[in-house]
Amino acid sequence: MKPSHPLLVAGLLCTALVHANARKPNVIVIFTDDQGSVDAGCYGTNDIQTPHIDSLAKRGIRFTQFYAAAPVCSPSRAGLLTGRYPLRAGVPGNTTSIKGRPGMPGEQVTIAEHFKSQGYKTAHIGKWHLGYIPDHMPNAQGFDYSFGHMGGCIDNYSHFFYWQGPNRHDLHRNGKEIFEDGKFFPDLMVHEACGFIKENQNSPFFIYFAMNTPHYPYQGEAHWLKTYSKLPHPRNLYNAFVSSQDARIGDLLAYLDELGLREDTIVVFQSDHGHSTEERAHHGGGNSGPYRGAKFSLFEGGIRVPAIISWPGKLSQGKTITDIAHSCDWLPTLAELAGIKLIKNNIDGKSLTPLLLGKADKGPHGILHWQIGTGGRAQWAVREGDWKLIGNVRDTSNPKSPGAAAAKLFLSNIRTDPGELKNHAGDHPDIVKRLQSAHNSF
Repeated sequence: MKPSHPLLVAGLLCTALVHANARKPNVIVIFTDDQGSVDAGCYGTNDIQTPHIDSLAKRGIRFTQFYAAAPVCSPSRAGLLTGRYPLRAGVPGNTTSIKGRPGMPGEQVTIAEHFKSQGYKTAHIGKWHLGYIPDHMPNAQGFDYSFGHMGGCIDNYSHFFYWQGPNRHDLHRNGKEIFEDGKFFPDLMVHEACGFIKENQNSPFFIYFAMNTPHYPYQGEAHWLKTYSKLPHPRNLYNAFVSSQDARIGDLLAYLDELGLREDTIVVFQSDHGHSTEERAHHGGGNSGPYRGAKFSLFEGGIRVPAIISWPGKLSQGKTITDIAHSCDWLPTLAELAGIKLIKNNIDGKSLTPLLLGKADKGPHGILHWQIGTGGRAQWAVREGDWKLIGNVRDTSNPKSPGAAAAKLFLSNIRTDPGELKNHAGDHPDIVKRLQSAHNSF
């Protein structure tokens, strides 16, 4: 066989380099569960060790006015995955944790379906909580691979759901029940994600890494419990679980580094909503900082969450964005960054890419909507500029906020009063009328 001509070899090498450089980036969305508004070192908390979350902020862009799509699990996830307000995605409240019950309608188009249509390998790892029938489970919603629990939470060692009705086992791989008795679920998540990355390292992949931490039950590792043993209860339990979570995020990032994929991978980090003050969460443990409210509330502490995006070498590092952004924005943002053409554009999210790249001097939102539940008793909110109006107010703060009593209509100025201590509804009936009209036409 004759040796290849040098010019031909050089041409082939150039072609290979062009294809290598043209490869679309991998994407990993890390979605934590019930993590408080300020509960990471990079968000100001000084009593929790979160070096790996902090490292994402150092190597990426941190948002300080980022909002979850809802203050409770299922609708928040629906907003992230579809780019649509949860009510429009068919998930106005929590879906089931019982096998055989439906959830998010199958006709909703998820971020996984968008990316899969463009050649990405897609995986769901962790919590689902968007339906427990085959047509509404991850493999029918655009995910090539799925591992985790279908309901709202599990014990991290037995993988049983203990919180409603008969105790039931909930651990699945690609829709089939599996058993991994005694293994710490966050470790299983990392193991499954790393296996998926290894198998698909030569083609672009999208991973929805939906952690069930620090959602109850608080099951932090023993050495972290010892580290925080002098803190008051239940902060000690919560902190241990957050640091255990942070360590698993570190393991996942370390594997990307090991395979040389870190600079080819966009990593998003966000909490699904504020911390829990439910009895099953020992009535608290998390911290909303200066903000009023917690999980289930549309005060800031229920929906204002830590959020970071990191893509070393492509996006700025150590940057902070103070403009308003929303979890529905991740779908169009990640699609634009990755060069993905959306299947359809009937979404509520707006691309944050111009803001991330410094090509815009303000965020894309003129107005934002939230609604939990349906009918006359649904809790709802509208934010326009500095003003935010909440209807059918629920304050889940523990201890209760020292501010004005929650009323049916609560108008706050987020710029001058981020803690929402004063109700301006009586002082500005014109603003109340305008925002209420915006909600009614939503």
